[in-house]
Amino acid sequence: MDPFGPQPETLGATREALHRLSTYVIAPVRHEATGRFGLRSTPGGHGTPEFDGRQVRVEGSELIDLVDGSERRQQISTLAAAAEFLESAVDAETAAEHDSPEVGDIDESLGIDAASSQYLGAWFEMAFAALHAVAADPESVDASEPQLWPGHFDAAIEVGDEDHRASYGASPGDHAIDEPYLYVSAWWPDKIGLDTTDAFWNAPNFAGSMLKLSDFATGVDPIDVATNFWQESRNKLG
Repeated sequence: MDPFGPQPETLGATREALHRLSTYVIAPVRHEATGRFGLRSTPGGHGTPEFDGRQVRVEGSELIDLVDGSERRQQISTLAAAAEFLESAVDAETAAEHDSPEVGDIDESLGIDAASSQYLGAWFEMAFAALHAVAADPESVDASEPQLWPGHFDAAIEVGDEDHRASYGASPGDHAIDEPYLYVSAWWPDKIGLDTTDAFWNAPNFAGSMLKLSDFATGVDPIDVATNFWQESRNKLG
């Protein structure tokens, strides 16, 4: 059962559109100013942290540019229009990763559905709350700052020493798994002799564990579900 309610039919298409927008337009605006492109959960969606008195974010189907307390909003239409609104340019290289969607036609409508965008915003809000809890846990060795990586379009941290380090993340879904899911991916499974025949390490394409949103325990706060899943995975990694 999905604790967020039924997933909108347009979730997959909106997810890919927001992935493109985040990777090729939003993240590069921050990178141009600071040399960094990590994003964050923001009210009703996701976007940049504040930088140089500015924040760029998505809320539903709107793109918001907040500069020194002055806010502008625009309905999201195309990549080209978004870049023009932000007085920037579509950047196909800076934040892209191997699993990023193609830039595509920058003048084609992105077709972002507001309800699907808000659904994904709620997913990232939950993920960041749980990631902060895990990162602050004294048992989490050398935890990194939670980031929403635009190229992968997932929220994640890294935890562990040089042998036990792993990525702990929350994906909004992808081509392989068409729903939001949590994951833990061990960096060096051979170093720690990770037993991938153990049913706990159930990730299909990497050495690690995963939990689909549809498999979240019912009647439990999703933040607690995510926190407990990541902590259990961390403890099993040793």
